Amino acid sequence: MKLKTIMFWASLALVVIMACNFVMAGKAITLKGSDTLLMLGQRWAELYMQKNPGVVIQVTGGGSGVGIAALINGSTDICQASRSMKDSERKKIRERYFNLGSEIPVAKDGVTLYLNEKNQISELTLDQIKDVYTGKTTNWSQLGGPDAKIIVYGRENSSGTYAFFREAAMKNADYTSSMQSLPGTSAVVNAVAKDKYGVGFGGAAYAKGVKEVAIKTAKGSFKPTAETVKSGQYPLSRNLYWYVRGKPSGEIKKLVDWVLSPEGQEVVKTVGYFTVK
Repeated sequence: MKLKTIMFWASLALVVIMACNFVMAGKAITLKGSDTLLMLGQRWAELYMQKNPGVVIQVTGGGSGVGIAALINGSTDICQASRSMKDSERKKIRERYFNLGSEIPVAKDGVTLYLNEKNQISELTLDQIKDVYTGKTTNWSQLGGPDAKIIVYGRENSSGTYAFFREAAMKNADYTSSMQSLPGTSAVVNAVAKDKYGVGFGGAAYAKGVKEVAIKTAKGSFKPTAETVKSGQYPLSRNLYWYVRGKPSGEIKKLVDWVLSPEGQEVVKTVGYFTVK
């Protein structure tokens, strides 16, 4: 009986030691942040784990702001962000970890304006988009559409897309108080797909079951494509980032290198975003 007890505790101790070694080896990697990047991050994780048995990658969303906060407080290894880190956030990284962290562009995106598929409008200028989202334009008839109230959908303020859209499309003006803030891009797309008079915005990869609006500029009218995003012709083009504390090393570096490799970038195209090169 005593021998069985000793063997039980010895086995348990071995499991604990192996688990500790697993974590210390850096093979348990956590990704947290951008909902725009959530779908892509999950796909990367699935494929990487298939190719690297024993490596565990956990991917969660919550918004870029949530991911950056988690990176700062040490509760995630990698932050996925659809916006650049703010100076105040970099300062917190520096104060806590004595470095500025590493910013790694992992994909490109064109923030897309979504309309219901029954909406007859096909293009808008940035000024028109700004007027819709600040509440200056409230009826589709003001844009050449039907006499109907515009129902405005957007993201919560923890979202990197919320911050990027406010800066790039709205010139830092305030969102209309009538905007319905939703917790993820999928929720925005679903709302617009069901609402004949709805409008929303989000990552290009999520534009399924809705109408993509072309943005009219002095040089032409453009939708987000690999060509227009990389050339900058599409005015709401942006990088999508991974942030890590310090310089990537160990298993994290291996993962980053794979994500930036031709194989990893092929996943970017499959999901619906655009490669970094």
